[in-house]
Amino acid sequence: MKLLRYRTGTEVRPGMLDSAGAVRDLSAHVPDITGAVLGDETLARLSALDPKTLPLAAGAPSFAPCVGQPGKFLGIGLNYTDHAEEMGMALPEHPILFLKATSSICGPDDDVVLPRGSVSSDWEVELGVIIGKAAKYVSEAEALDYVAGYCVINDVSERDFQTKLTGQWTKGKSCDTFGPLGPWLVTRDEVPDPQNLWLTCDVNGARRQTGNTSRMVFTVAQIVSHLSQLMTLHPGDVIATGTPPGVGMGAKPEPVYLKSGDVMRLEIEGLGVQTQRVRADEE
Repeated sequence: MKLLRYRTGTEVRPGMLDSAGAVRDLSAHVPDITGAVLGDETLARLSALDPKTLPLAAGAPSFAPCVGQPGKFLGIGLNYTDHAEEMGMALPEHPILFLKATSSICGPDDDVVLPRGSVSSDWEVELGVIIGKAAKYVSEAEALDYVAGYCVINDVSERDFQTKLTGQWTKGKSCDTFGPLGPWLVTRDEVPDPQNLWLTCDVNGARRQTGNTSRMVFTVAQIVSHLSQLMTLHPGDVIATGTPPGVGMGAKPEPVYLKSGDVMRLEIEGLGVQTQRVRADEE
């Protein structure tokens, strides 16, 4: 299934994508797509529905973030071997963890707003993992059973805030609109191997990033298991699993960063496309 959340006026409604790519309304079956409905039992109930019997969303709905009210938004840094190479950094011995504020989350096609003072905001296409049931001390072998599904994430990052302000990476990762999620949550049954997905990111029509999740340092299963040893992962929690090479910070001979008017297009095989226009906060 491809579950989603769409906007109609000021309201956000739960939806499902049918085989023709049309948005079907799920309001009669669940109140929203949040952690509360991402357990296996509810997903099985929704999967049994015939999308053709669901009402079509009126008009041309815009997409909201594909999961609502996540308790945690976790990020894994330096998790592709070829990205580490472009940055000239050694591979980590354990997953590098940072937090993105949940207030950074926005819809997949919403504008990305450069914060005041930003001179080095960057793109990062990433495989998103959405937790479906509480995970605590789970093994790698069972870790994927705790995943509800996957989505596209743009882990937008302000590099000066991230690296030059005293403190943690979180400062450069948590600006408003720096976490586009979606367009939809693809349930794990439709992603049999999360370690064999192609990812791309184009900026202004030029291909910047191309990668495959097979180049991850730590697999999705390893990440979920590792994090569950440190904290309970709750339904609806979101994990950004790292980015392949081609970020602006790694461009040669000089870094290339986002500016007002730029357009980003991100795609992950089987998980959809998101597109954001960039604008400055004062616009």
